[in-house]
Amino acid sequence: MAVIVAPSMLSADFANLGNHIDLVNSSSAGLFHLDIMDGVFVPNISYGFPLVETIAARAKKPLDAHLMIVNPERYIERFAQSGVDYLSVHIEASVHLHRTLQQIRDAGMKAGVALNPHTNITSLEYILEEADYILIMSVNPGFASQKFIQSSISKIERLKEMIIKRGASCLIEVDGGVNGENAGALVKAGADILVAGSYVFGSPDPLATIDSLTNCSR
Repeated sequence: MAVIVAPSMLSADFANLGNHIDLVNSSSAGLFHLDIMDGVFVPNISYGFPLVETIAARAKKPLDAHLMIVNPERYIERFAQSGVDYLSVHIEASVHLHRTLQQIRDAGMKAGVALNPHTNITSLEYILEEADYILIMSVNPGFASQKFIQSSISKIERLKEMIIKRGASCLIEVDGGVNGENAGALVKAGADILVAGSYVFGSPDPLATIDSLTNCSR
């Protein structure tokens, strides 16, 4: 399976948002990544439904929304109605995770589980079969342009082993500090989806940068 690149729109220039959406549309990226923060679960606020709907109206590729919010189950239907295709919730914020994943799938979206850097992957053991993908945070969530946490690579390796052992089919997504220096190691460890924000939109040639991530080999 080819690597899927998901440029994080949080790092796009919102004054030039239409052009940046078109850039991703014309690139080899597979997804648009949307970081949704509430200022409670994480110490920052990003954007809400109006901007999600604006991106959805112009995007020609699926939208992947990462909810860094408390009580995410309250907003599942609204995100589906706003045009989101992939929706991940944090295991740390979901009291009834099994039910929440079922709600996401019932709403017609792919269901993902996100883990903070300190959260042990053993917490996923009895939920892997219910998830379409697992999002490993390789920085502490809440802010862009943080330093990559190196131990994330071994965490992905252990998660991949767990997925294979249980016969599950969920993909592994990684978000935080992804760049040309660590992308190959992440993919080799088992990552299927690479989220990259400032590395893409801060590049002098974003299209070539996306291509370089897409062409990472195992």
